[in-house]
Amino acid sequence: MTPVSAQNPRVLSGMRPTGRLHLGHYHGVLKNWVELQHEFECFFFVADWHALTTDYEDPSGIPQATWDMVVDWLAAGVSAGSSTLFIQSRVPEHAELHLLLSMITPLGWLERVPSYKDQQEKLKEKDLATYGFLGYPLLQSADILIYKAGQVPVGEDQVAHVEMTREIARRFNHIYGREPDFEAKAEQAKRKMGKKNAKMFDRLRRSYTEQGDQEALEKARALLESQANITVGDRERLFGYLEGGGRVILPEPQPLLTRAAKMPGLDGQKMSKSYGNTIALRDDPDEVAHKLRTMPTDPARVRRSDPGNPDVCPVWQFHTVYSDDGTKQWVQAGCRSAGIGCIECKQPVIDAVRAELGPIQARAAELEAQPETVRSFINEGCEQARDVARETMEEVRHAMSLLQG
Repeated sequence: MTPVSAQNPRVLSGMRPTGRLHLGHYHGVLKNWVELQHEFECFFFVADWHALTTDYEDPSGIPQATWDMVVDWLAAGVSAGSSTLFIQSRVPEHAELHLLLSMITPLGWLERVPSYKDQQEKLKEKDLATYGFLGYPLLQSADILIYKAGQVPVGEDQVAHVEMTREIARRFNHIYGREPDFEAKAEQAKRKMGKKNAKMFDRLRRSYTEQGDQEALEKARALLESQANITVGDRERLFGYLEGGGRVILPEPQPLLTRAAKMPGLDGQKMSKSYGNTIALRDDPDEVAHKLRTMPTDPARVRRSDPGNPDVCPVWQFHTVYSDDGTKQWVQAGCRSAGIGCIECKQPVIDAVRAELGPIQARAAELEAQPETVRSFINEGCEQARDVARETMEEVRHAMSLLQG
């Protein structure tokens, strides 16, 4: 675990409301969320404002897409008891922090985000020359910083977004963390730790600031984390004092690199609705079997007697996800020798996918029959998220001299 996440053992992740989810979402995101919720304090949200950055002309499908997606989250094992589930637009503090951060964010930072031009190129049919689309990376940063999340689960292609969030937090703290009499307040906070701990803190701080001793920095951070008799504000003040800066108002998050999703689509490309190559989590078992049986195979294997090459066959990619070593060996040998046909090869995959989806579909049916239960989960999550967001905004407003009566 990184030093920042040690200070803030909270995870933040969200998904745009795309409706019912597919196996790519399950293996690429949801299984990871299910694991994380038992290890960290997790906040998972529906990014409906983000959906508006590209679909602002017709947002009518967002409510139903949100509902379907949340049901799939819960059916896949994401627990409202182990994590906080909420809808972004139900926590307006996200928008307020986005606005305030926009006052200090250089325009060039937004224009250099890799996905900015990539998305404009991919979505040429849409008019994305809007302030909202330019500013969506900053809204992502506000989503993270408002919960002081220490870790953000991302793939390698999204690390740049987290790095930009770190830069924004650093800039905010540099501008607004220099409170009057900062050092005097830090010294007062240090004394609350007791003489022995205060002396140890001083020694470790000197080792880091004078000699650049990283081990001393880690020990000092751990010392601060263990202090139960100082306030959160004092702790953040001492974190800043330790590193020679001001008070840490918005902690810098770290990217939590997730395992690369290995789930291929039915055609061998990445599984995506835009490619029309998905198996939805709630597809009927017969439909699942039909989709898998009609998958393309090695194009060189025209007849049953022709030997094939699993390495160029989309079905083999499914075997790498679902089959044990014995089945994989059977496929490799049988395909290359024409000892098995493509229909035979596909059957273990069909059985495995249907077995995986069975419990998810049963749970989804229960949830669909109890809509009030699902709504209560979301309502409670929105309230919990808003309580945390309000606390952060009080600090931010105070730091920016936006005092409210």
